[in-house]
Amino acid sequence: MYSVKFKQLSLSDIYDGCLDFVDKDKPRFLALLEEHIQLSEYISLSFYQAFYKHFGRKRKFKLESFLYALIIQRIFSIPTDALLIIFLNFSKEIREFCGFSKVPDASKFTRFKQDFSKHLQTLFDNLVDQTEPICEQINSELASYLVFDTSGVEAYVTENNPKFINRLIKQLKSQYKGNSSVDPYKMAYGIMPSCASSNPNVKQLYINGHFCYVYKFGMLTNGLGIVRNISFFDEDFINAHPEIPIEKKSDSPDEDKSLSDSKALKPVLRDFFKTHTHFKPSTFIGDAAFDTNDSYNFLLKDCHFLKTVIPLNERGSKNLPEPGFNESGQPLCPLDSSLPMKYEGKAPLRSGVVRDKWVCPKMKWKGSKRITLCEHPCSDSPSGRMFYTYPEKDLRLYPGIIRDTPEWIDIYKNRCVIEQTIQHFKSNFGVANRKTTNALTIKADLLLAGITQLLTVILADKLHKHELIRSLKPLLA
Repeated sequence: MYSVKFKQLSLSDIYDGCLDFVDKDKPRFLALLEEHIQLSEYISLSFYQAFYKHFGRKRKFKLESFLYALIIQRIFSIPTDALLIIFLNFSKEIREFCGFSKVPDASKFTRFKQDFSKHLQTLFDNLVDQTEPICEQINSELASYLVFDTSGVEAYVTENNPKFINRLIKQLKSQYKGNSSVDPYKMAYGIMPSCASSNPNVKQLYINGHFCYVYKFGMLTNGLGIVRNISFFDEDFINAHPEIPIEKKSDSPDEDKSLSDSKALKPVLRDFFKTHTHFKPSTFIGDAAFDTNDSYNFLLKDCHFLKTVIPLNERGSKNLPEPGFNESGQPLCPLDSSLPMKYEGKAPLRSGVVRDKWVCPKMKWKGSKRITLCEHPCSDSPSGRMFYTYPEKDLRLYPGIIRDTPEWIDIYKNRCVIEQTIQHFKSNFGVANRKTTNALTIKADLLLAGITQLLTVILADKLHKHELIRSLKPLLA
């Protein structure tokens, strides 16, 4: 067999590759951007006022110069601001295109991101509106899909060092050596802090089989994989949505993530439709984390989606026999259909969804506790089987589309586009592996990645190359 030798790329190699690309295709690259992308058309007046007021009358750099430089950084996947500065210093053409007579130092790029992150959000939202007609023109059906998922950008904090969790697990193993009833890995999850000590906005999360501390965000894309919204789950988001319940961690990191995602659904979509009032998507696509009765009621009735394509969440199901129903709609004992279960009244959830509570037909009260007198109970609970019925449960079973039909399967396949877009933002646009603990910097990097993708859509449309709307690299090749 032949062995393959891998070469470790240095920052110098990356810089040489970027510079070589620009030198070889310099006229076409700059001509396309200069002819078709005019940032001033999309920048709000408030952004201009805030920028020039901040820097005063004697200013060396233009607003567009910073934006062009940071967008070029993402087009060429330049991983650090330091390498971007080297790139600008040695490439006269790119420096002149950005409008820099002198290249700013790294601190100015950082301050730009942190001081104007709110205005970058406005620019991003404006570009979302500008690209919506383009997406509808390319494929109206895929443009009508709205796909939601959450992820996180790992921050440069102590807790993300593998030694942090490994040291904790080693201590627990030593402390409980010989005690088979203790799982040191599960115990370590419970002991680990919920946020990084250096920044409370950097939260603990369990992603792709490993623990990490991330700046968590939610993303909406359409079926074409074009970003429609980025929400940041930081203190500002929590303060703006006090209705979100804050609960302690359970023993299951997978279940905690599922609950967290489902709680974020309502505020994210409400903010999205409040910002983009003319958007009328017809189909919502999400993973099994959003499989709750409350979610279907919200999506189909409040948001007016015609279809919701969400797989059933098997983690939330218990291996218990399901009760049948009599002609009056009362659930029956799963082991004896002649015995209706006892009704115990309404049991509303925090979300406001009302459900009816039913208990074992042979349940009796013993003081303040329930016990079951059944000789062969179908549940391990001392009080016997409990069951809930939901007035809106039919929305979960029939969410505007019949589950597992060819149509349902074809639509759900489009959910992968949001994972591809998130990975595209992290890898190709250089959002991941940024050595920063500042939440505003990470937020600005994500928004700039979104702005870059949306400008790509606009440029591809003007060049009549809709098949290349997700990346400028093949467009300029």
